[in-house]
Amino acid sequence: MGIRLGCIADDFTGATDLANNLVRAGMRVVQLIDVPAHDDRQAVEQAADADAVVIALKSRTVPAAEAVEVSLRALAWLRSMGAEQIYFKYCSTFDSTPAGNIGPVAEALMDALGTDFTIATPAFPDNGRTVFKGHLFVGDVLLSESGMRHHPLTPMTDSDLVSVLGAQSKRPVGLIDHRVVAAGADAIRARIDELRAQGFGTAVADAVSNDDLVRLGDAVSGLPLVTAGSGLAIGLPANWGFEPSPAAARLPSPAGHRAVVSGSVSVATNGQVREFLRSGRPAFSVDPLRIADGTDVAAEALAFAEAHLDDGPVLVYSTESSDTVRTVQGRLGAAEAGELVERTLARVARGLVARGVRQLVVAGGETSGAVVQALGITGLRIGPQIDPGVPWCAAVLPDGETLHITLKSGNFGGPDFFATSFALLDEETA
Repeated sequence: MGIRLGCIADDFTGATDLANNLVRAGMRVVQLIDVPAHDDRQAVEQAADADAVVIALKSRTVPAAEAVEVSLRALAWLRSMGAEQIYFKYCSTFDSTPAGNIGPVAEALMDALGTDFTIATPAFPDNGRTVFKGHLFVGDVLLSESGMRHHPLTPMTDSDLVSVLGAQSKRPVGLIDHRVVAAGADAIRARIDELRAQGFGTAVADAVSNDDLVRLGDAVSGLPLVTAGSGLAIGLPANWGFEPSPAAARLPSPAGHRAVVSGSVSVATNGQVREFLRSGRPAFSVDPLRIADGTDVAAEALAFAEAHLDDGPVLVYSTESSDTVRTVQGRLGAAEAGELVERTLARVARGLVARGVRQLVVAGGETSGAVVQALGITGLRIGPQIDPGVPWCAAVLPDGETLHITLKSGNFGGPDFFATSFALLDEETA
């Protein structure tokens, strides 16, 4: 039959976030790491047994042209598998710069699909992300007043998504406001027709509740392409008759040691690291400046972890305040500092797994991408939700063993997320 929904996610944590919402809505979902080769029989077989496939890319902060190229390759693979609708997924805080990458990728996908219109909405009310009159709120504050204004790679200083997306796009960007959305799917479709007639190529859609997302999902059933955060996923599966099913999230029983690897600099993850440290559990801090000076910090971290795994979970982190991050970037440069940390944490993750860790929490989108690639993971089975947008997953390692892993967006999760994650696995096993 082919897959119903083909999804392209611009980072690895965002991909699991999206897959999680689709699973909760009743779809069987396979998440693939990067674009499979056309002769990759395993990927083809996995996709053939799924209702939706999410391809996880690492394209959020690469040059826009590179993001466009890899996204078009993902599109070609999904279309070869018969995808009926394409979903381009980005962060719920709309992480991007005036040069892209959301606008350029969305317009390239539109051109390839031969469509002249799509919507954009990063809204995810369950995680405090809402869009009102085109402005993105993070909890009770505008995006521009949230911790994202200090993000080292994509500082978000403008909450007006029509303005932000317009700066990245060749086509005019319009708005489907909250009054239209509240009026229902027919009103939304009428507004889409109106905007199309006026020459708009994209419309930012307001959404302040899950009901809004369900109405939007119904209204866009006929669009070849939708672009959104993960929230819109709750409104799409019903278009094909799917209903929530707990069985879709069942994973094998976990085993092995437990560890956390954190490279995010977000406010939420900083709080989670502080809570872990406050609890007195074993933790090792990775210093980018010592890495740059030639110290084998990964080896030090693994030696520390090996001595504490029996008392785990063990945390290895490079999560710092925005002031500390700016100091490091001032000496090393933003790109070099980030790459040093990613490479080190990826080595640490590989070493942890070699030492028997089979339950692994990874915090941060860039860190998750580096870790998944270092471990040779090519696909994930999506399991139970820990917090909104963050599920446990099961991956088959190259040696055939199962690794339970969660890839957490830096912005997601409560202060005790790390402890909650492992407690949930205990509950599932019981």
